[in-house]
Amino acid sequence: MDDTRNLIDKFKGQTNEQVFDALEKTRIPLEIAIENVEHDFNIGSIVRTANSFNVSTVHIIGKKKYNRRGAMCTDKYLKIVHHATLEDFLKTQAGRELVAIENNLSRAKPLHDKSFIQNTTLIFGSENSGISPELLEKSTDIRFIESFGSTRSVNVGAAAAIAMYEYVRQRVF
Repeated sequence: MDDTRNLIDKFKGQTNEQVFDALEKTRIPLEIAIENVEHDFNIGSIVRTANSFNVSTVHIIGKKKYNRRGAMCTDKYLKIVHHATLEDFLKTQAGRELVAIENNLSRAKPLHDKSFIQNTTLIFGSENSGISPELLEKSTDIRFIESFGSTRSVNVGAAAAIAMYEYVRQRVF
């Protein structure tokens, strides 16, 4: 039987656990935190992109779980940790730079000027309300993604992909 999973050829025919174990050996130190995202599709999209870049961990902060269909089963190959509270998440972040991607703050600086350090956690929030004031207060740096059309921002799933790529461009390539 053909392996119809969305995997690169070298992983075809392997179990989910084998794929996870192989990826675990080459993970990059980038972590992703998703807080207060209201649309399940956006969380799934961020998880799928995080798998594509082989990030070390995805943190989901808050009560809301997500619809895994948007992740297209990539959550099976990635470490995903759910934190019921912001305090629980922050306990896991010692020694890491917390970079919030948020477009609604006057103190945010452009992403294109950011020089990432190795141990970075990118933080993303809700389309409507953004990242909570409490988490923004704990963030080391706040960045926005420049846009030039009529809307004030790109979709949070797209923003996550752009920010992850920028980290990889600087720290991996």
